[in-house]
Amino acid sequence: MAVYTDISDEELKALLTRYDLGAPLAFKGIAEGVENSNFLLETQRGRFILTVYEKRVNASDLPFFLGLMRWLADHDYPCATPMAGLDGELIQSVRGKPAAIVGFMPGLSVRRPNARHCREAGEGLARLHLAAQGFPMSRANDLGQSAWAPMFQGLKDAAEGLKPGLAATISADLADLAARWPKGLPTGVIHADYFPDNVFFQGERFAATIDFYFACVDALAYDIAVALNAWCFEADGSFNITSARALVAGYEAIRPLSDAERAALPVLAHGAAMRFFLTRLNDWGATPAGALVKPKDPLEYERKLAVHRSAPDLVLFGAGS
Repeated sequence: MAVYTDISDEELKALLTRYDLGAPLAFKGIAEGVENSNFLLETQRGRFILTVYEKRVNASDLPFFLGLMRWLADHDYPCATPMAGLDGELIQSVRGKPAAIVGFMPGLSVRRPNARHCREAGEGLARLHLAAQGFPMSRANDLGQSAWAPMFQGLKDAAEGLKPGLAATISADLADLAARWPKGLPTGVIHADYFPDNVFFQGERFAATIDFYFACVDALAYDIAVALNAWCFEADGSFNITSARALVAGYEAIRPLSDAERAALPVLAHGAAMRFFLTRLNDWGATPAGALVKPKDPLEYERKLAVHRSAPDLVLFGAGS
């Protein structure tokens, strides 16, 4: 979450005339993340999050994202529910940009998850995959494996600027991933950004998932790989096998993995690290001046790439209880 588009009191009041949410009581920006402009909104009817969608989000994808959130909420999965306007539409506009209001979800994200959090997160991810079954819309993963090499073509100089020789290392990684990328794994709707800041807890119990704006249809096990990278590395760059085992065990308590999915976790985790390295590298020099946000350091994921490169079977130790 972040704030790129400031909203005046008059603009907020005009927007709320399109909803049946009552008058505004409190309104403030949320200065986290790098994707969209987000605001905490309190009205006479409750608490909400207002999101104004910025440049990375394709407006044509919004019906999928918001429709998925409504589907999940209707199927008893705890996530923010989009509010329909008086015209019945989930998407409105502010300053010519698409916008939506979703219900506020109680709970807190954790900055340093422990093994118990990881198990709960794994269960929550599996529940998401099952709840999304039958969702009638589809969206390809536009940040999936086939997109990485073309994306890197314009980022080689930036990689060299981070660390001399890194461009050649990343190019070799990309070739290796293309050769080994698994096919034929079970697919479905995935979150694709299942990081600790997108999962809420109450105490150590899973409470909700937020921020579905990278959701797409892809291999379900790829979502686990994203989560292993996001939840199971320590601040010193080491991989926490105990947390990884807990996350996978939690997932398998709800949806057991196939042998093929389990065997694919190492290359999927290497690829998931590549995806976030590349998008962070792209954002590193592209954050607009004046935005109330600090872009995330691509070197964090460069270090994770190095771990997967040096110990390619590491995450297999997480594939079991």
